[in-house]
Amino acid sequence: MHDNPLITLRQYGQSFWYDNISRGLLKSGELKRMIEEEGLRGVTSNPTIFHKSIQSGKDYDEELTELLGAGLSEKEIFYALAVRDISEACDLLLPVYEESKGIDGYVSIEVDPHLAHDTEGTVREALELAGRIGKPNLMVKVPATAEGLPAVEELIYRGCNINVTLLFSVKRYEEVLDAYMKGLERRLSEGEPLDTVASVASFFVSRVDTLTDRLLEEKMGDAGADPEKIRSLMGKAAVANAQAAYQVFKDAFSSERFYALIKNGARIQRLLWGSTSTKNPAYRDVLYVEELIGPGTINTMPDATWRAFKDHGRVARTVDADIDEAFSVISSIEETGISMDRVTRELEEEGVRLFTESFDALLGLIAGKKRTGPRQPL
Repeated sequence: MHDNPLITLRQYGQSFWYDNISRGLLKSGELKRMIEEEGLRGVTSNPTIFHKSIQSGKDYDEELTELLGAGLSEKEIFYALAVRDISEACDLLLPVYEESKGIDGYVSIEVDPHLAHDTEGTVREALELAGRIGKPNLMVKVPATAEGLPAVEELIYRGCNINVTLLFSVKRYEEVLDAYMKGLERRLSEGEPLDTVASVASFFVSRVDTLTDRLLEEKMGDAGADPEKIRSLMGKAAVANAQAAYQVFKDAFSSERFYALIKNGARIQRLLWGSTSTKNPAYRDVLYVEELIGPGTINTMPDATWRAFKDHGRVARTVDADIDEAFSVISSIEETGISMDRVTRELEEEGVRLFTESFDALLGLIAGKKRTGPRQPL
């Protein structure tokens, strides 16, 4: 076993990706160091991450000065900054992409979250971003909304690498798998190669506990409630929900339907665990890493989480070690009157709203710099 648990994860079929990107990470050489020393295999980004990066330092000021004078819209300026960061990260991870034969080494950029309910707009912007960045190891993030699903199918059909994001529900995950396979089936029917297309399904974890725990707390005061039983379920929903999704993953990629694709070069769509920082300080800070380790998976960790896992993480195959317990937890939560369908539907709606708000805040930040100049505090 390797001394670094982040690297040991690979022996259990899981890849460590980093949920962060910034100009400072690239310029300082820290991202390169993480690839070489920490076993980093990929990078994910979202509007919140970019907002934080652009707001928090002066790394973007020089380029912002040029862009602010070019008569571009706030969104055009943002994408100019983001495309440069994503392209540089793709170059750094290209050796991982090549060594892994296209399994790892990807960098993700998200389409404008305002397009989450616009299928055609999502397809158009995803193709524009893929063409503009032009790297074989780019992934474009598309939200797993009802309108996002046909966009996923179309983009897979067109040969784009897609990270299907904001996924909370096991039922919705089944629909994502169907969209992925439909896209591949369309390619196969037209004689297009399947081995050049990669995809991951980003299943969000910790937020499920945040909402479910709040609903469980509310149940404590109900007439006839069993406080001890309710308390025993707190902090259990997120892992159980993700483990149930992993069972769907295993079934889908051992099916006859996928066999017809894999023998023609198709790749599995790996499950990526997102939102893996622990929000509740009462829970172990590496809970959403340790309990979800297994083949065919990725964990994209924010900064504090990967550092904590490197320091004291335990590595073992856990994601399907006790699946009966996972289904028992879900059943017990449902028995209290909490609908997991409702929980995951609310989380999807909230996720789209939060990313849209972050995107708008980001454009507002750039608009403010247009007025005051890049070096002025806002």
